[in-house]
Amino acid sequence: QVQLVESGGGLVEPGGSLRLSCTYSGFSLDDHTVGWYRQAPGKERERVSCISRSDGSTYYADSVKDRFTISRDNAKNTVYLHMNNLKPKDTAVYYCGADVSYGSSCHRGYEKDYWGKGTLVTVSS
Repeated sequence: QVQLVESGGGLVEPGGSLRLSCTYSGFSLDDHTVGWYRQAPGKERERVSCISRSDGSTYYADSVKDRFTISRDNAKNTVYLHMNNLKPKDTAVYYCGADVSYGSSCHRGYEKDYWGKGTLVTVSS
């Protein structure tokens, strides 16, 4: 009964900030890895960021490095993606996905065992 639910999307102006949340249930607080992905219309789904409870590893795509920060609150079963200096190119549906395999890590590059439904981020003036 794994479930992931994204929230926090919306419309922001270029240069603005937004915090996305991914709240999960149905898997261990210790042995899992959660990734953020995004997909714009007609584009391939892109891996944006990752954080692993299993080994503490993190990942950021070059396109968001130094602008986005991923974090977690284990007590709330939630992973956050804090996005700063947003640009129109960041416009997409943002999804969180989970890798629940034993010994999972951001280094594996795969958090696709389960998906949330997505939350839309639109960056426009």
